[in-house]
Amino acid sequence: MTALLAERAAEVVSAAQQLLTKRMGAPVKLSDPIELSGSGRTTVLRVRVAENAFSLPRTLIIKQLRGSARDRRVGGLAPGVASVDSAFLRETVSYQFTTALSREQRPGAYLVAHSLPDRLLILSDLGENSPLTTVLRSGAEPAVRNALMAFAQALGRMHAATVGREADFVALLRRVDVAHRVDGIAQQAESAITEVPGLLQRELGIEVPGEVAERIVHGNRLYSAGRFRAFSPSDLCPDNLILNDEGARFLDYEWGGFRDATLDIAYVLVSFPGCLCDIELSRERAKQMVEAWRSEVVGVWPALADDDLLAQRILEARLIWVWLSTYWFLPADHTRIASAREHGLSVPRSAALINRWAALAEDARCTGDDIVGDFAEDVSARLEEHWSE
Repeated sequence: MTALLAERAAEVVSAAQQLLTKRMGAPVKLSDPIELSGSGRTTVLRVRVAENAFSLPRTLIIKQLRGSARDRRVGGLAPGVASVDSAFLRETVSYQFTTALSREQRPGAYLVAHSLPDRLLILSDLGENSPLTTVLRSGAEPAVRNALMAFAQALGRMHAATVGREADFVALLRRVDVAHRVDGIAQQAESAITEVPGLLQRELGIEVPGEVAERIVHGNRLYSAGRFRAFSPSDLCPDNLILNDEGARFLDYEWGGFRDATLDIAYVLVSFPGCLCDIELSRERAKQMVEAWRSEVVGVWPALADDDLLAQRILEARLIWVWLSTYWFLPADHTRIASAREHGLSVPRSAALINRWAALAEDARCTGDDIVGDFAEDVSARLEEHWSE
C-alpha cells in the first residue's frame, strides 16, 4: 500500500471507528486495513474489529465515497448517469432495504452502519470468495457453468424475495432525498429512444423501421413499469458478483432499484451491456440460465411458465439493452468509453457491439420475430463494415 493509500485508509478507518463508537455507545477499534477493489472515486477496505464491547463481526467492509458535497463528478453503471451524491444515496437505501430482508433472502452483505454526511458505509464481510470475472476469465469447465447457474439462481431468489416491496423501497428513498427517486438508467433509456435512430443514420446509414421503433418505446417501459417488477442492484457486470460458500452474492448497489426482472436475466444474455465484457454464451447455456432463473421466480409469477411469453419478454429486454449499449458505446466519445470497466473480459467496443447485435438477431430468429431479426442482422453487418474501413 502506497503512502497516499495508507493515509487515505487511515482516514477512512478513523471515520468508521467514530461512527461505530457513536452507534454502539462504547469504544470500537478497527485495525489491519486491507484495500479491496473499488472505483476511482471510492475507497473499499476490509478491517479487523480489534476491540468492541458488542457482538460485531470479526471483520467488516468499509466503503467511503470520496469528494465533498460540491464535487459533482459523474460515474456509475454507464456514462453520464448522475452525480456521485445520487449514487451514494441510492446505494445506502438499497442496503437498508436488503438488510431488512431475512438472512436467507439477502442478496449480499448487510448494512452495519452508515453516515450520509461522511459518505460512509460499514458492511458485513462476505468472507473468502471468487469474483465472477476471475471464473469467467479462466474458461474452466465446469466452474464457468456452475458460476453462471449460481448467478441465474441468485437473481431469481432476489427477485422472488422482493416482489411487492417496491413501496418500502420508495419510502426509504423519500427519507433521504425525494429528488433522487428517479432511476438514472431509466432516464438514459428515454434519451436513447430519441438519439439512437439519428446515431445509426449518421454512423451507419441505417433507417430504423417504424415497427422496431415501436418495440423500443414499448420495451423501455420495463424500467418504470412491467408485470414482473422486483429489486435489482442494476449494475450486474461480473466485477460486482462474487461466489462463496453461500452461492452467488451481489456487490455495489449504487444504481439499485425496482424494474422488470426480465431486464436482469437479459443483461447477462447480452453479455453485460453496461460495460465492454464479451463472453461466449451458447444457446444451450443461455437456455439453462433462463431455466435456472425461472425455477426461482415462477412461484411468484406463474405466467412465466408459458415458454412463448417468457421468450418474448426476454427478447424485448435484450433489444432495449442492445439499444442502450449502442447509445453508450457507438459514439467515439472518450469519456463514455473510458468509463467502462477494463479487465480480462473486456473487448474493443467494435467487437462488443457487433457481437451483441448478432446475438440479438439469432435470438429473434429463434423466437420467430423476423422484424427484429432482420434489423439486428443489418446493424451487425453495417457495424462490421463501419469498423473495417
